Amino acid sequence: MDYKKAGVDIEAGYRSVELMKEHVKRTMRPEVLGGIGGFSGAFSMEAIRNMEKPTLVSGTDGVGTKLKLAFLLDKHDTIGIDCVAMCVNDIACAGAEPLFFLDYIACGKNYPEKIAAIVGGVAEGCVQAGAALIGGETAEHPGMMPEDEYDLAGFAVGVVDEKDLITGKDLRPGDVLLGIASTGVHSNGFSLIRKVFPMEREALNEYFEELGTTLGEALLTPTRIYVKALRSVKEAGVCVKACSHITGGGFYENVPRMLPDGVRAVIKKDSYPVPAIFRMLAQRGDIAEEMMYNTYNMGIGMVVAVAPEEVVTAVAAIEAAGDTVYQIGGIEAGKKGVVLC
Repeated sequence: MDYKKAGVDIEAGYRSVELMKEHVKRTMRPEVLGGIGGFSGAFSMEAIRNMEKPTLVSGTDGVGTKLKLAFLLDKHDTIGIDCVAMCVNDIACAGAEPLFFLDYIACGKNYPEKIAAIVGGVAEGCVQAGAALIGGETAEHPGMMPEDEYDLAGFAVGVVDEKDLITGKDLRPGDVLLGIASTGVHSNGFSLIRKVFPMEREALNEYFEELGTTLGEALLTPTRIYVKALRSVKEAGVCVKACSHITGGGFYENVPRMLPDGVRAVIKKDSYPVPAIFRMLAQRGDIAEEMMYNTYNMGIGMVVAVAPEEVVTAVAAIEAAGDTVYQIGGIEAGKKGVVLC
């Protein structure tokens, strides 16, 4: 008896590391110290010495049951972008710049090419966010997970000068809410999606005119990363007063998280186009509108609050970063919460 016969292939692990090295190299920043494959990742803090009060901001998350679609379609090269996005978007909400990222993959069996494809997606997400992929772990769990399945999670660290933290404390009635467009359902609500749509390859490969793609491709579209858009706004000299990443819980859970007591967010549902995938989901699943806005991003992945006199500059900065943005509402005096009308 040996470890391989027990279900853990050490040689496959070595092969996975070799295959992923080229992906990891794409994410390197000057602050990364040492090579790939060490016991830990080292990142120099020299570049942030000029900050008055450098403050570390961290985030961790996974991809959830969206992975089930990746398994069914045997497509693993974009799911890593989702993992990075879920972490770095939260960090960016605080006004921080993501510095580095680490991933964790647990699998039933280590198929090196599949693991490399997953890490390739993670690396692409890191490139989009400007973060270095400085470490990770691939754990083979025979007997605990099916051989063709895996789970993926990640952890990111960013930095911001304390004076630049986005906290929402300066929000005032009259401030304007800008909504940055999502790329679809992102990485939330897939347990419901899997109840509405048939989870069969034939159904997922069906082309829909209203989607402009197959159902599976629409659902697997990776989560938008908003780091560049928010950095562009900051570089344009605009003060982002509050920021909310619209993830699980949709508008009703996430928007109030950016508000101080004494103000409410009022969002106009007709201020932007709701993507077809959400309309299809609601119709086929007979899902009430309130539940849709309480579960999904409905086409808006990030909500940003700015002073009215800075709207034009903020919109131009977001568009310059390659994102689509809409003026979706504003801040009013009232009980803390969100009103969709």
